[in-house]
Amino acid sequence: MKISNKMFAECLGTFVLVLGGCGTALFGHVDFIGVAIAFGLTVVAMAYGVGHISGAHLNPAVSLGVYVNGRMSLKEMLLYWVAQVVGAIIAGAVLLCIWNAAGLGSTGVFAANGYGPEFQAACGVDKGYLAISCGGAFLVEALLTFVFLMVILGVTDGRHENGKFGGLAIGLTLVLIHLISIPLTNTSVNPARSISQALFSDSTSWSACSQLWLFIVAPLVGAALAGLCYKVLAPEKSK
Repeated sequence: MKISNKMFAECLGTFVLVLGGCGTALFGHVDFIGVAIAFGLTVVAMAYGVGHISGAHLNPAVSLGVYVNGRMSLKEMLLYWVAQVVGAIIAGAVLLCIWNAAGLGSTGVFAANGYGPEFQAACGVDKGYLAISCGGAFLVEALLTFVFLMVILGVTDGRHENGKFGGLAIGLTLVLIHLISIPLTNTSVNPARSISQALFSDSTSWSACSQLWLFIVAPLVGAALAGLCYKVLAPEKSK
């Protein structure tokens, strides 16, 4: 498969992920459970829609974990990163257009990721958000990304007997991850998703961009550790 085809698939897939997941958080009259299901459904849809083209990473952290595990080249990973971030930003821009068309005014948090009392206040204390510390947020994002990558690397391993159900397993894992961490950080585990929403958020009491570093670094750390760990747990046999 040509790298241009793979990049388009990653751009489209990440676009759908952000549009579906963050769009549900912004416009859907749903609670945390509904948002978690929306993110999981978008991953399932794209896994079966474009997975045969690019692997449907839809997430720079996933691509890093796959690279560290030895399943893709550095060049391909970096090209995936570009496609994923572009797709996410386009989705954020589309969500902004819809927001403005609906006359909703200031975007506020705009489904961005964050942590601490200022983030909690910006989201609304009454909505169930918690004021987790910076260290706690880093631990949550790194740990849950680690878990996410271990599942992804496992179900996409060519030695796995039930690989055809991989997309479903990955989507359900993402639902679980969101159920755990939406009240804490609004759930990132995906730097592209975090970048897109931070760019279009607008809050006078809290700045998404000032905390964005955590939602880039923590998922990448967790993904890299998972890539290494899976290589140790399930080493490829010498040919």
